Amino acid sequence: MLACPSTTFHCPTTFHRHSHPSKLLLSKSKPLIFPPRSSFAAFGKLKLSSIFSGKNCRRFNVKASIDSSSELLESADGGSSHIAPHSVKIPVGDRYILVETGHMGRQASGSVTVTDGETIVYTTVCLDDIPSEPSDFFPLSVNYQERFSAAGRTSGGFFKREGKTKDHEVLICRLIDRPLRPTMPKGFYHETQILSWVLSYDGLHIPDSLAVTAAGIALALSEVPTSKAVAGVRVGLVGDKYIVNPTSEEMENSELDLMLAGTDSAILMIEGYGNFLPEEKLLKAVEVGQDAVRAICNEVEALVKKCGKPKMVDAIKLPPPELYKHVEEIAGDELVKVLQIRNKIPRRKALSSLEEKVLKILSENGFVTNDTAPRNNAETIAEILEDEDEDEEVIVDGEVDEGDVHIKPTPRKPTRLFSEVDVKLVFKDVTSKFLRKRIVEGGKRSDGRTPNEIRPINSSCGLLPRAHGSALFTRGETQSLAVATLGDNKMAQRIDNLMDVDDYKRFYLQYSFPPSCVGEVGRIGAPSRREIGHGMLAERSLETILPSDKDFPYTIRVESTITESNGSSSMASVCGGCLALQDAGVPIKSSIAGIAMGLVLDTKEFGGDGTPLILSDITGSEDASGDMDFKVAGNEDGITAFQMDIKVGGITLAIMREALLQAKDGRKHILGEMMKCLPPPAKRLSKYAPLIHVMKVRPDKINLIIGSGGKKVKSIIEQSGIEAIDTEDNGTVKIFARDLASLEMSKAIISNLTMVPTIGDIYRNCEIKSIVPYGAFVEIAPGREGLCHISELSSAWLAKAEDAFKVGDRIDVKLIEINDKGQLRLSHRALLPDADPDNSNSTDKGSLEEVISLTNAGLVEEKTEQNAKVNTRKGRTSSKRSSEDNSALPSKKFIRRSSEDKPVTNKDKIKKSDNKDESSLVSEEA
Repeated sequence: MLACPSTTFHCPTTFHRHSHPSKLLLSKSKPLIFPPRSSFAAFGKLKLSSIFSGKNCRRFNVKASIDSSSELLESADGGSSHIAPHSVKIPVGDRYILVETGHMGRQASGSVTVTDGETIVYTTVCLDDIPSEPSDFFPLSVNYQERFSAAGRTSGGFFKREGKTKDHEVLICRLIDRPLRPTMPKGFYHETQILSWVLSYDGLHIPDSLAVTAAGIALALSEVPTSKAVAGVRVGLVGDKYIVNPTSEEMENSELDLMLAGTDSAILMIEGYGNFLPEEKLLKAVEVGQDAVRAICNEVEALVKKCGKPKMVDAIKLPPPELYKHVEEIAGDELVKVLQIRNKIPRRKALSSLEEKVLKILSENGFVTNDTAPRNNAETIAEILEDEDEDEEVIVDGEVDEGDVHIKPTPRKPTRLFSEVDVKLVFKDVTSKFLRKRIVEGGKRSDGRTPNEIRPINSSCGLLPRAHGSALFTRGETQSLAVATLGDNKMAQRIDNLMDVDDYKRFYLQYSFPPSCVGEVGRIGAPSRREIGHGMLAERSLETILPSDKDFPYTIRVESTITESNGSSSMASVCGGCLALQDAGVPIKSSIAGIAMGLVLDTKEFGGDGTPLILSDITGSEDASGDMDFKVAGNEDGITAFQMDIKVGGITLAIMREALLQAKDGRKHILGEMMKCLPPPAKRLSKYAPLIHVMKVRPDKINLIIGSGGKKVKSIIEQSGIEAIDTEDNGTVKIFARDLASLEMSKAIISNLTMVPTIGDIYRNCEIKSIVPYGAFVEIAPGREGLCHISELSSAWLAKAEDAFKVGDRIDVKLIEINDKGQLRLSHRALLPDADPDNSNSTDKGSLEEVISLTNAGLVEEKTEQNAKVNTRKGRTSSKRSSEDNSALPSKKFIRRSSEDKPVTNKDKIKKSDNKDESSLVSEEA
C-alpha cells in the first residue's frame, strides 16, 4: 500500500511534500499523501513513533523552512515538475560564455554547465536533509575532476579510471571553496557538497576559472541561503594589455597569472603569480577582473530570479542573543587578562580553561543542557508542544482545587536552556570580539606589537651536513626547516593532466605541517589539501628567481617542514626556501621574502573611527579572528606570488592598495633580517651534490651514444660509473656523476665516439688492434680505428706488416685521408724523420679500394664509423680543411669545473692516445 503514490490515509495530522525532503507541513483534516517509492527513503529518517507517542500528541504546530508558496518538485500523483531548461550567454572579456541549467542534473539542488569555446564544465550542488552538529566551520566540501576523455585521452598510468584527486585538482578545489565560504550564513549546518567535472577541453580555454563561476552559479540556483552570487575570472597581462580569461596560448606570454573571485560589489579571493610585478600593475589587474566579475554576477542574479529555488532561510539557527550577555558577564574581565599572554601555548591553555569555567558556571545555574535536539529560536518547547486535554476540568481564575485549601499558582516562565555547542560558539565569538577591541582601542596585539610591526627574525644555514642545502628560518613562534636537494632529470616530477601529455617539473616545493608544530596530537599520512595549497604558493613564489635549465641543468626539490607554527607558515617557507637554495649553490636572481597581512574591517564597532586597520605579519589568532589573510611574496622591486582570503563580505580596492603598500615595507624589513643569517648560505655546490657536465655534439652523432636498444649508453654508464646520461635531439648531452673521475672518463668516451676527425691530425701512442696482409688497423680513440696501409707503416719497403709490427704495439699516426664512407686512412711513415712529405700526403687509391672491396666481401670486420659524411677534397691543405671542420663543430659547456680541468690546446694539432679511457679529445671541442 505504501508503494502506491496515491495511497491516502485519513488522519487528523497530515504531511505535505515540499521542495526539500526534510521540510514538512503538518495540518488537520487533510489526507496524508505519501511520496513515490523512490522518495520514501527520505521519510525513513523521521521517527513517527516519537511524534504520535506521549500525552502531548493531540496537537502539533511545526513550521516549515520554506514558504508554502514555493514551487513543488513533486505532485500528489507522483509526477515531477522540474525547472525547464534555460540558457543564457554572458559576455566575458572579448567573448561569451554559455550558461545552461535544467537539462542536466535535475535532481540536484542546483546544477549548471558553463561553456567557453569547446571547454565545458558541469557543476552540481547538493545538501543533506538533516543538519549536522553546530560548528564554527561550515560543512562545505568541494571536489573537482578533469576527465581525460574531455581531451580525447586516457590516463597515462596503469589504472585507466580517474581515481585519487591530483595536486592541481586539489588547488582548483581550493579556488572554488575559498570565495564561496564567506558567503555562507552563520547558523546553516546542512552539509553541502559541490561536485565539478570537466567534460570537454579544447586545449585553449582553461577550465579552472569556469569551474569557480559554475560553482557560484549552481550555488545561487540551489536552496542554500547564500548572500550573493559569486563568479571568478582569470586575468593575464600580455605587454601592456590586460586580458580577461586568456587562452592557454596567451598565457605563455603573460607576465601575470591572476585568479579573482567576488560578488557584484566586493572582492572575496585573489591568487596569482607574477614576474616581479609592481603593486600598481597588480591593482589595475584586480580592477579589470572585478569589472568582469560584476558583469557576470548581474547576469546570474537575473538567471536566479527565473530558475532559482527558494532559499532555506528558516534553517538558519543561531545561538540565542542572551547567551552572549551571560558569557561576557562571566568571562569578560578574565578574558582581557588572558588575551595579554604573549606566548601561544600558555594563552591557548588559559582560554581553554576559561571556556570550561564558563560552561561549569552556566551548568550549575541550570542554563546548559546536554540535549542534542535541534534548536528553534523562534519558539520554545512549551510553545511547540501544547497540552490541550479537553477532558481536564477548567479551573476558573487560575485556582487549582486541592480540597479545602485553595492555592493560587505562581506562573513560571520556562527557563531557556543552551547547549554546550552554543556556549562554545559564543565563547569563541566573544574572544574574537575582545581581541579586536584590544587591537583597535589599545593599539597593541596579543604579543605586544603595533599593527605594522614584524616579529623578531633569526635564521641560520648549513644545519644538515649531508643535505645539499639547508636553512632554519624563525619568525616569532613560526619556524620552518627548509632543505634543498639537487638531482638529475630522473628526479623531475611528471605531471599527467589535460593541459600537457608529458609535462615534467624541474622545481617543486613540498610543504608539511605535522601536528607537533602546534603542540598537538594528530593524524600523519598523505598531505592535506592545506599542505598542498601552501606548498604550491611557496613554490610559485620562488620559481621566478631560479636560473634557466640551460644555465643550471639541475632538478631542484625544496622541502619545508614546519617545526613551529603561530601563523604565516607558508611565508616562512618562502623565506627559508630562499636561504636553502642559496646554501645549495643555486644561482638565484635575487632574494625573496613573504609576509601575511591581516585586517580589522569595522573598527568603529570596537572603539575606532571606522577606518579599516591593516595588520602586518599576523599570528594564528589574528588570522582566525580577523577579516583577511593576505599573503604577499616578492622582493623590493615587485611581487612574485600573492593569495588573499576574506572572511567577510569582501573588501575594496582601496583597502587592498593600503595592504599591498604596507606589505612592501614589511618585505624590505624581512629581507634585511635575512641578510643577517648566521651562519650565512654557502652559495656553492655541496660536495655531496651530483656533478653535471653539459656538452654539445652533432645531432647526427646522438645515435652513436645511445647505441642499438640503448646498449652503448648502458655500457658507458657501467664502464665509467656515472649516474646517468641524458641526450636530446638537438645534440645536447648531460652527464650526471657523483665524482669527478667517473665524469671525466664518461666525457672522454663520449667525445671520442662523437669526434669529427680532420685531415692532418696527429695521434700519439695509438695501439695496433689487428694486422692484415695489406696493413694494420690502429685505434686512434676508444671505438675509433683507421687503416694504416702497409706502404704507410715504414719509410722502407715491407713485404708483410708482421715483419715490423705486431698486435698491441703502439705507434704515432697521422690522418691523411677520409673517404666518402667515413673510413680513415692513417700514416706512420709521414711522422718518421726521413719521410717524404709529398709521398705521405698522396693517396694510394689502389690500396684504399682494396680495403673497401675486402670489407664488402666480408673478409674484414668493419670497425670504422659508417654514419660520418666528410667530403675529401684533394689539393686543399690540411690546415684549410681543419678550419672548415672546426667551424662546424658544436661547443661544450661545463657546469662545474675542477682545479684539474685545463683548456685543451691545439698546438701542432698533436693528439695523444694511450691505453686509458680518459684519452684527450681529437679536436679542441667535443
